[in-house]
Amino acid sequence: MKKWILSAAVVSLTGCTQFTQQQTTQVLPKGVTFIEQVKAVQGKAVIPYSKYRLANGLTVILSPDHSDPLVNVDVTYHVGSAREQQGKSGFAHFFEHMMFQGSKHVGDQQHFKLITEAGGNLNGSTNRDRTNYFETVPANQLEKALWLESDRMGFLLDAVSQRKFEIQRDTVKNERAQNFENRPYGLIYEKMAEALYPRSHPYSWQTIGYVEDLDRVDVNDLKAFFLRWYGPNNATLTIGGDINKAQTLEWVNKYFGSIPRGPEVKDAPKQPVTLPSDRYITLQDNIKQPMLMMGWPTAYLGAEQQPSLDMLGQVIGSGTNSLLYQKLVKTGKAVDAGAFQDCAELACTMYVYAMAPSGDKGHLDLLRKDVMSIINGIDKQGVKKAQLDEIKGSVEASAIYGLQSVSGKVSQLAAYQTFFGNPNYISTDLANIDKVNTQSVMRAYNQYIYQHPSVTLSVVPHGELQLQAAKPNYAPAPRVLPKNTKIKDQDLAYRTVKDNFDRSVMPKASKPVKAVMPTLYEFSLANGIKVVGTQYQETPTISLQLTVPAGRRLDPASKEGLAELTAAMMNEGSEKYTAEQMASQLDTLGSNISVHAGLYGTTISFSTLTKNLPETMALLEQRLFHPAFKESDFKRLKKQMIEGIVYEHQSADWLAGQATREVLFKGTVFGRPTDGTKQTLSNITLQDVKDFYHRYYTPNSADAVVVGDITQTKLAQALAPIGQWQGKPAPSIAPQQLPVLKQQAIWLVNKADAPQTVIRLVRHGMPFDATGELFKTQLANFNLAGNFNSRINMNLREDKGFTYGAGGYFSGGKEVGVGVYYAQARADATVASIKEFLAELNKMSTSGLTDKEVNFMRLAVGQKDALSYETPSQKASLLGNILAYDLPNDFVAQRNHIVDTITKTTMDKLAQKWFNPKDYQIIVVGDAKTLEPQLKALDLPVHLLTLTK
Repeated sequence: MKKWILSAAVVSLTGCTQFTQQQTTQVLPKGVTFIEQVKAVQGKAVIPYSKYRLANGLTVILSPDHSDPLVNVDVTYHVGSAREQQGKSGFAHFFEHMMFQGSKHVGDQQHFKLITEAGGNLNGSTNRDRTNYFETVPANQLEKALWLESDRMGFLLDAVSQRKFEIQRDTVKNERAQNFENRPYGLIYEKMAEALYPRSHPYSWQTIGYVEDLDRVDVNDLKAFFLRWYGPNNATLTIGGDINKAQTLEWVNKYFGSIPRGPEVKDAPKQPVTLPSDRYITLQDNIKQPMLMMGWPTAYLGAEQQPSLDMLGQVIGSGTNSLLYQKLVKTGKAVDAGAFQDCAELACTMYVYAMAPSGDKGHLDLLRKDVMSIINGIDKQGVKKAQLDEIKGSVEASAIYGLQSVSGKVSQLAAYQTFFGNPNYISTDLANIDKVNTQSVMRAYNQYIYQHPSVTLSVVPHGELQLQAAKPNYAPAPRVLPKNTKIKDQDLAYRTVKDNFDRSVMPKASKPVKAVMPTLYEFSLANGIKVVGTQYQETPTISLQLTVPAGRRLDPASKEGLAELTAAMMNEGSEKYTAEQMASQLDTLGSNISVHAGLYGTTISFSTLTKNLPETMALLEQRLFHPAFKESDFKRLKKQMIEGIVYEHQSADWLAGQATREVLFKGTVFGRPTDGTKQTLSNITLQDVKDFYHRYYTPNSADAVVVGDITQTKLAQALAPIGQWQGKPAPSIAPQQLPVLKQQAIWLVNKADAPQTVIRLVRHGMPFDATGELFKTQLANFNLAGNFNSRINMNLREDKGFTYGAGGYFSGGKEVGVGVYYAQARADATVASIKEFLAELNKMSTSGLTDKEVNFMRLAVGQKDALSYETPSQKASLLGNILAYDLPNDFVAQRNHIVDTITKTTMDKLAQKWFNPKDYQIIVVGDAKTLEPQLKALDLPVHLLTLTK
């Protein structure tokens, strides 16, 4: 729930920039006007760009970056749910779905398919104030991406139908059910918005909208929405990556220049709100841990006070040194607590939340008193300059890390242009942050928070109103829905595009691009730790992942969770520094060090600015070699982990995951809950943690992955202290005997009154291999369930409207693997969905792939490499796999050869072997009392499954 200080807008750092509004020497296409240019400056983290405007009002921003052979295209329309009419909530988001359903020259479902086939990825998103559509593709596919985006901007309505409308309406309803109604605490922000804003305010409803509103509109309402808001003059087209600016402008003008302007769009007036008095509301939910959520109305995006309010939220509730963590979480009064300012174009809100423990100690009235004592205490204690300096250090680092992907840079330029009319507004934004001081924070605190009314939401388990913070004193006004006047086709003012070329001809890819595998180096430290690295010079940063053989696989029986609890203890203080001192130093440096336990190893990760490597390494040595292991930390963390289990186990997805583990791997270590149980965690002592650390945190069998702005020689020098580390021999693990599942059955897990059902069809799979049968089976599965246009997703989502999304995968680890097909379906479509899964598996296993599907797979998978190694995290993942599975450095080339040469016959045989529906166990998580009688119609044994918790 926590949010970073600069929301989605601030992701890069700039100091001095070269800004010009003079015409460049470039000859522009007719109708294209140059607006401005920002050039790169040596040593400064600046996003260079050129800005243009077409005659129809479309704003175009080009940002070349030739470091990788890829491009990102973003079209942002300045329309979100705040532009909706009352009684038609959810329409902006609903419309986003419709934009992927085909247009005049692009067939049904072909937008996703064509981008996937090109080796790219794509999506769209909607919030209160804007909707964007974006794709990243190999650089030779840019013209195709522009053709696709322009066709839905200019020709969407030619392909809209009532049936498409109804299918996507079902999909949006499924999305609401899955992400809001069937998720613990999922309706918090809907309830908060209804209490913070009057019904007439456009932020009083959520972007997902109300189902009753979706049910009262038809396809002509959609057309009217498009014609009102989706004109080029209300859009920004941003393109970044390996582009030729002149050629790109020619294509942009060709495909977008002839699209007529839409109606004029003015910026909506700012609409911050105030409350006359404190408001108390209550939400009863299917949860176990009561939760307090409070909200204070503040300013709006870009207001003078915004940066100070952002930092105030950080001081109150972000990180180890925050007030809420120190006074609520560390003392055990709350399981979790935090604060952040949620800032949008028209209004902002300061949110403060605290989650109480489960059981009889979760009284929110006492927790609210503690929260208010902390909030009001700021009036006397103030805010310290050192706190603000730490936050600014983190902002500097976050800004630089934000430059590591083309898509991140493109989305930032688009957001600043949309909301401020200036892609380079970051210079203003960062300057405003730099100006924040203790006085400005206190002024904002007094203006908006201290002794100002707020909304308090109590989220309590059903029937336990005695836990609420206060009896509700406020109810939102009833929704008065205006009469829905039907829009007739003759009422729609269609716009006609006149072209001098044939749009029905899809552009072909330009010359093929070649993905460049990172150049790797390898060496070993004095104690045998193997290091694999690659130099990355696009940002002055270094990332390291050191993995030691201390994973969950080594948890002793009856003490499952020990590896994770040990890792959590490692994230606390050291013998020299408290956890607070460590966090303070890391924030000031803009660095991060974290310890996380996986199945086979525990990974110590750090990221740092290159200039701060020595200081960060010194802190890493403290954390790794000198953990404090305090009794007080142990008791608190164990309690938090137990409460974390309570929280996680409320999720339908967790229930399905644990059911999968128990059905497939019962009686083995792989059948255990990944985070332990209440009982096993209770069994663990501090001495167990110390013993686990001393036995398994060892350099023997450890390895390290490094990606960053540093040479091999300097890295070896920096890691020399780790090379002196000595430890116990590498551990061995006992092989496991997997259970044999002789009969297919349905395994039903009860989630009472769930509006949706989680469905999984699962089977034993194969251990990991990079180029063997597992990889080839993944290729065979690509068309069945491995992409948006797969048979299963097209059937269950796009044809039947049963689910928000369906798919499947085969994955493998060092010892075991699984095959999984999944969906979260409407409860009333549970049996029908299972039948469709079984039918699709049967069809693929008996009839195999079509020739078209084989060609589609070759193109889609074969061209992905251009996008695969852009960011440090992508490079680190590649290097990590090489180390974990002892892969040859050219395994990617070997995979590409397999993609190019694998035959249909080979994949058909794999489909016959691995996709036989009778080999799958069926996991169902939903309301057992209604589902059990229905499931019997499938003529399979139905077992009610009680999970290990």
